[in-house]
Amino acid sequence: MSILNKFKPLQASYDALRAAGGDPFSVCFDEVLSPSEALSKGKRMILLGTNNYLGLTFDPASIDKAVEAVRAAGTGTTGSRIANGTYGDHAELERRLATFYGRRSAMLFSTGYQANLGILSTIAGRGDHILIDADSHASIYDGCRLGHAEVIRFRHNDPKDLARRLRRLRDVPGDRLIVVEGIYSMLGDTAPLKEIAAVKRDWGAYLLVDEAHSMGVLGSGGRGLSQATGVEDDVDFIVGTFSKSLGAVGGFCVSNLPDFDVLRVACRPYMFTASLPPSVVASVLQALTRIESDSALRDRLHMNANRLYDGLTAEGFILGPQPNPIVSIRMPSTEIAIAFWNALLDAGIYLNLALPPATPDNYPLLRSSVSAAHRPDQIDEAISAITSIGQSLGVIEPPARRAVR
Repeated sequence: MSILNKFKPLQASYDALRAAGGDPFSVCFDEVLSPSEALSKGKRMILLGTNNYLGLTFDPASIDKAVEAVRAAGTGTTGSRIANGTYGDHAELERRLATFYGRRSAMLFSTGYQANLGILSTIAGRGDHILIDADSHASIYDGCRLGHAEVIRFRHNDPKDLARRLRRLRDVPGDRLIVVEGIYSMLGDTAPLKEIAAVKRDWGAYLLVDEAHSMGVLGSGGRGLSQATGVEDDVDFIVGTFSKSLGAVGGFCVSNLPDFDVLRVACRPYMFTASLPPSVVASVLQALTRIESDSALRDRLHMNANRLYDGLTAEGFILGPQPNPIVSIRMPSTEIAIAFWNALLDAGIYLNLALPPATPDNYPLLRSSVSAAHRPDQIDEAISAITSIGQSLGVIEPPARRAVR
């Protein structure tokens, strides 16, 4: 008997998924042509599921800075931040992030996942309580699991339920940390952050906002939902990633807490992981400059997101609750979702297939993420293909039948 026998049910589900068509976990792009197009098995694909919100993966200035850094400092640091892995640009990026958010301190992590893993497992300890939104990302759940605090889930985007759960802890010792996301990655909905910040103040808790999908997307300066809702002063920790709007890889946490830097010698995922390669840090520094100086990117992003959201809504699809750059289509069944996703691949449209139990309310989703780099004709081509396939699979009704009603 193999130690891997425990995964047999999962293997059976995976085999059934692959038997139904393409493997969503193994899509390979032979050549990425631009932020919005790639070649896969010789077919030209519109990329509608990459989280490349501002299209900066091909930003010429960021590429030039990355190449310069490779030539000057090599391909990697081969060490952690507490060993030999801190170069001048690592410290500069932390300073820039702190300034960007108007915070005292910033820490870099090698991935966004590690940022949540490290911060959540470290700042809340035994006797403390972490209250997380039920629809939180896996990295938030895993960070809580790695630590020793009691974890309490509250209903998705429900400040009243959060307040009820904090009320039950009224006489229990320990700190309380509330964790929410700026934009939730499955449906693209935002947290009711102003109301959650009010609950935080009422109960003397701390507040962490994961702005992974909202950095560069929301707020007049691109600082995320905290800025957009005017509650930045109520947010004690902001966690984010470089792998979305900044077009690279890595993560960070910023804070105003005066003793925040003690985490550099307390946070194991920070201490014992190789630091980011110089080329990545250099490209992120340049991309951050672009976010700060070019609000037209955000304007174009939201114009494209609204075009897709409004177009699919008009055709009768059931989407997430609001038009953000994540636009997800609810599917009636897993079987139809898989068939739909495969048909879209055949039509030259790549987006994400999201299946239960990783989805809210256990509905399968076709999840798209729009970019500022998409052309209007690419959005329209995607709407046309999605509509045609949706009609053929019975997900939506043809226009003639709708008109009769």
